[in-house]
Amino acid sequence: MKKVILITGGSRGIGAATARMAAANGYAVCIGYHANREAAEGVLEDIVAAGGEAIAVQVDVGCEQEVVRLFDRLDNELGRVSALVNNAGILEVQARVEDMDAARIQRIFTTNVSGSFLCAREAVRRMSTKHGGRGGAIVNVSSGAARLGAPGEYVDYAASKGAIDTFTVGLAKEVAAEGIRVNAVRPGIIYTDIHGSGGEPNRVERLKDSVPLKRGGHPEEVAKAILWLLSDDASYSTGSFIDVTGGR
Repeated sequence: MKKVILITGGSRGIGAATARMAAANGYAVCIGYHANREAAEGVLEDIVAAGGEAIAVQVDVGCEQEVVRLFDRLDNELGRVSALVNNAGILEVQARVEDMDAARIQRIFTTNVSGSFLCAREAVRRMSTKHGGRGGAIVNVSSGAARLGAPGEYVDYAASKGAIDTFTVGLAKEVAAEGIRVNAVRPGIIYTDIHGSGGEPNRVERLKDSVPLKRGGHPEEVAKAILWLLSDDASYSTGSFIDVTGGR
């Protein structure tokens, strides 16, 4: 059976590392990206140059119609999805809760939570034995912030990832008997571009000494955990979490 994977937020950071690693492990890869076409095409070119199969599709995961179109294109160009990585996520400039407006909170939850729900919905409709599928695996990318709260910086982002943790447990139980496993990874302080979106590109350097391992993590270290959870080696794991946080 052909292995087909969709990775949202696949143009940079953890998503890009996972896309390249998945291709090296024999997956046909759909790279979902929001705005950075050049970066997505760079990942696509790397995969194709290494002999892999991939497509890149622009999508706003918070928009239901775009998610439906994404999965329709995936069906037509690569085949039925067998693995989903809900990696797309955003944060905004560091702020205290008292300074957050409703629009900011809505943006965070629309992408980080609603987007993961919508992509999982479409994946389940294709993977579930209840719908004639052959099963599959979903990995949600949460965050160590779900446990720590991100006070003074990103409480809204942390709360959205707490929702992802609950979503992971609930969905895992809901579809376990239908051939689908659902797990999550919680990355910690990782060297990715997302810190720039929060207004502090060098945030990892500031915080790395607070990590027991005394360093920031790399996207590839998270990607390895994701690929393990998707693999048959994790065949008895569902509703579970891997913290890739350096002990923090």
